[in-house]
Parts: sequence; structure tokens; C-alpha cells
Amino acid sequence: MTVEQLTLGERRSPLSGWRAGSPESVQLAEVPYLTMVNVRVDPAGPAAARVASVLGAWLPIEPNTVAPAAEYAVLWLGPDEWLVVGADPGVAGASALVAALRAALDGERGSAVDVSANRTTVDVSGPRARDVLENGCPLDLHPRVFRPGRCAQTLLARTQVLLWQTGPEPTIAGSTGAGPTYRLLVRGSFAAYLAAWLSDAAREHWNPGNLPR
Repeated sequence: MTVEQLTLGERRSPLSGWRAGSPESVQLAEVPYLTMVNVRVDPAGPAAARVASVLGAWLPIEPNTVAPAAEYAVLWLGPDEWLVVGADPGVAGASALVAALRAALDGERGSAVDVSANRTTVDVSGPRARDVLENGCPLDLHPRVFRPGRCAQTLLARTQVLLWQTGPEPTIAGSTGAGPTYRLLVRGSFAAYLAAWLSDAAREHWNPGNLPR
């Protein structure tokens, strides 16, 4: 069965119902069914401008940056490769986006492929979010290096992920709910493992009154 043949009722999230953490430290939650389209095109060619018109955002050319738009975010993956991420419009909506992007290529060398079914998304947020990720990620996540609007393909707990910081740093140290917010895009087959690792890594930062019994 192909992705196009699936209906909304038949889809299964890899981490259905999973949520962990506490607002005082770190919160973990799956964000399922996001639209993800892999786009490849020459950024200097005329097709790139047409693709940008479809998305409502220019394709970022600075490595590891994200271009936001009203409906989509465009994440840099390589010199001629991007991942378009948006809310879930259903299978038909994702197919329509792919069709529009392929039409924008207009015969030029490139591709637009729906990869929504390849990954799920995990949000990691709160004052201790960075501490949790630094337990298993080799990147320097200090805000002077990695900040909102940055993304990187990396390893987390020996699992390949696309790491994207979406939220700001805390404005008041220690305030409840403050802190950076990250999105982890991970293949569905590794999602359960990564969720278990994140829950374990976050446990030391949880408020004891909020620990599951």
C-alpha cells in the first residue's frame, strides 16, 4: 500500500499518545503527521524562483538555516537540497504540494518527493531541553552557535535525526515554561527507541512531584 492510498483513519503515529516531562524542566511530545517534502533544484537556476513562489519562501542557501513562511518552513539539507515542512493537510494536500512543486521545476533538473511517511516529529522544550539533548548529541548547542532558525542533520543517542531549533531562549532564567524548543525529525522505525532515550535522559530534570508513579 502506498502513502497515497492511505486514508486519515488508517494512519498510525509511531508514538501515538506519548508525552513526558514536566513544565518546570523539560517537556517531550510527538507532533505527528507533518507534511514533509524533499526538494532538489539548482538554487541559481530559474526553477528555484518558481519553487520559492509556490512555497512563499526563498530556498535558504546558508548551510543549516531555516526559511519560515506562512504555511511551510524550508530547512537547508545541502547545497541543492531542502526539506519543506508544514502542517498536516491530509494525503491529498501533500500530493497537491508535490504536484505544484514538480510543475514549478518545469522540466529543469530537480525533484520533489513526498517523504512525510518516513519520519515523525518530537518536540523537546523547556528550560532543561538543551541539557537533555546535550547528553546524546555531539553538536555544540550553545545559543551563540545554535539558535532559533538553525537546523542540522546529526546523531542523537546514535540515532540519525534532523535537529531544528524552533523556539527562543528563556527571557527570565528559571521561569516556568521558558526555554528553547527543538524539533527532532526521526525515522518512524527509530522513534520508539528515541522516545525511550529522551524520557530517560529527561528524568533527572523532572520535578519529583511530577514523576510518574
